[in-house]
Amino acid sequence: MPDLLVKPAGTAGKVHDITPASAGWGYVGFGLYRLKAGEMASEATGDREVILVLVEGKAEISGAGKAFGELGERMNVFERLPPHAVYIPGGTEWQARATTDCTLAVCTAPGKGGHEAQVIGPAGISLEERGKGANTRYIHNIAMEGRDVADSLLVTEVYTPQGNWSSYPPHRHDEDDFPDMTYLEETYYHRLNPAQGFGFQRVFTEDAELDETMTVKDHDVVLVPKGHHPCGAPYGYEMYYLNVMAGPLRKWRFRNHPDHDWIFQRDAKAG
Repeated sequence: MPDLLVKPAGTAGKVHDITPASAGWGYVGFGLYRLKAGEMASEATGDREVILVLVEGKAEISGAGKAFGELGERMNVFERLPPHAVYIPGGTEWQARATTDCTLAVCTAPGKGGHEAQVIGPAGISLEERGKGANTRYIHNIAMEGRDVADSLLVTEVYTPQGNWSSYPPHRHDEDDFPDMTYLEETYYHRLNPAQGFGFQRVFTEDAELDETMTVKDHDVVLVPKGHHPCGAPYGYEMYYLNVMAGPLRKWRFRNHPDHDWIFQRDAKAG
């Protein structure tokens, strides 16, 4: 199995290039560009659909024969403004020219030809609160199943305040058993505020065949091929992550860990 913790390849240019082949799975791809003003990035999509997320900064973006102009608003991801995002279908290409220093995420999965190139954010995306107490976090649903903006991709952003937990209680989505569960591969692109901080993420199966706990730093990516995958932010450091999920069915159905589901049930009863 490939290493689940993927460090960025430097601080400029394309610093992440995770493909199904490199991850050892079948659906999710994730790339990340860190561009200076005036620099460009472009790719052909092949048989894959793409959601471009302007994590930070501004860029002129075009794709599939359409020019979308200059996009982007938040200059620091921790401003918590809804992200500017663009959908690009398979069988085309896209191009981005940074108009300020920018961080551009490239989320990919198999395309099916069901959607046209279009801007999918920030309109329609708002910051939502989830969880209780030290399990409270804040969500931008960029392309979850409630938004019909992609064929395969599920994409979301999460802000976890200092001292809090996220993707918790532990849950998994590693069986193709709809409606009880859907098989979804997943990547976590992590950021920390302040940037010198760190967080923790554990990826583990109930039979302990897989059990890895990782220290994550700014710009690290964690692969979740199966199992549960909670993460935590130490006191003093806010955590952000961008999730990319995909599988045979574009639906998010998961099951909580049986040892820890009581937490979910207790909080649900509390209302």
